[in-house]
Amino acid sequence: MNRKKASLTQEDGCQVRVVHLARVAQARQEAVAPSEADRLALTFKTLGDPTRLKMVQALSGGEMCVCDLAAYLKVSESAVSHQLRRLKDLALVKARREGQVLYYSLDDDHVARLLQLGLDHIRE
Repeated sequence: MNRKKASLTQEDGCQVRVVHLARVAQARQEAVAPSEADRLALTFKTLGDPTRLKMVQALSGGEMCVCDLAAYLKVSESAVSHQLRRLKDLALVKARREGQVLYYSLDDDHVARLLQLGLDHIRE
């Protein structure tokens, strides 16, 4: 990690207590709705699990079935199915049936971009 660990110092806080009302009003006007904030927080929480994050990363390269993901992650198919259900509930992945096999892929390009933005940030 290239960034130094930040510590809170006196320089990080305000020396004089001043509320910039125009900026506060702008922030309130631009704030996401509480329901959207809850869903976004749940999305980040879900992606905060290393196993699910690895699954999303693997699926960014193309669709995979449960067996493929289990082999990739070296976990049981049951564990993969459980994690896929959580990802699917948040519309992060989708499924396509071909005969008896379900193939999973990222739900849309936003999911791949979210992953890439996070990687760009930590690699910066």
